[in-house]
Amino acid sequence: MIDYQNILNQINQKVTKDKNKGKIASYIPELATVDLNSFGIHLQLVSGEQFAVGDAHKSFSIQSISKVLSLAYAMSIIGTDLWKRLDVEPSGNPFNHLSLLELEEGIPRNPFINSGAIVIADILVSNLENPKSDFLNYIRDITGDNTIDYNYKVAQSEKETGFNNYAAANLLKSFNNLNNDVEVVLDFYFHQCALQMSCAQLSKAFHLFANKGKCLANKARLTKSQAKRINAIMLTCGFYDEAGEFAFEVGLPGKSGVGGGIVALLPNEFVISVWSPGLNERGNSKLGMKALEQFTTLANQSIF
Repeated sequence: MIDYQNILNQINQKVTKDKNKGKIASYIPELATVDLNSFGIHLQLVSGEQFAVGDAHKSFSIQSISKVLSLAYAMSIIGTDLWKRLDVEPSGNPFNHLSLLELEEGIPRNPFINSGAIVIADILVSNLENPKSDFLNYIRDITGDNTIDYNYKVAQSEKETGFNNYAAANLLKSFNNLNNDVEVVLDFYFHQCALQMSCAQLSKAFHLFANKGKCLANKARLTKSQAKRINAIMLTCGFYDEAGEFAFEVGLPGKSGVGGGIVALLPNEFVISVWSPGLNERGNSKLGMKALEQFTTLANQSIF
């Protein structure tokens, strides 16, 4: 029997002593106000047990982690038709890079770079009556938690500074890979990224990817095949241009966000969420990456 609580306590004691905690994302002004010393881990086993340490119940802006949830929602609505409009290859470039998008005629490399997530946002805008409230209700539904909400200040901050996203959306539009108005799609996209959640809530949201497509309430949200494919994309594309490093060091499918959160999972076993807002030079949580590497080493659990 693995003593998970002891492992989390060990990681917390060791990692939080690190003097170099990375740098907080300041290009979204609202994110720059977060305490650099925040650190939390939440572990949710598929069997139901939970373990936590530090700021596991403190909410933060999940940012790009939301792209996995929007992909799941879009896939549950339109299925494989989704892949007519985007690919599943690692980009090898930063998340906001546009050169490949032009070279490959408006087909984003994968759903987790910004241009790919904007295409997913466009699909949801086309298929939902009230995209922002419907998406929020989907998140509340799969977690069983009605307290989850958008951080409207962060959404506004992103709207005021998201020039690169406007460029990506207009480029997609020029290649006929955006069906709705750029402003409407980006308004939804900025709110999606501004979802405010804690590590504990994130672990619950990602339960369906560890549990063959079934959420915490044991309701099928995705087919087994869809869950498998999303996990594969998380492994290969979930960490911008550091996905190979994460697979090498941690060995789990996962997704990071510039708010300092990381979620990772072992199918049929657990979901683990970490939050530490200081980022490394690739835009991933510096201490979060370190904590997850230690977790899979100490627990001796990974997909490899």
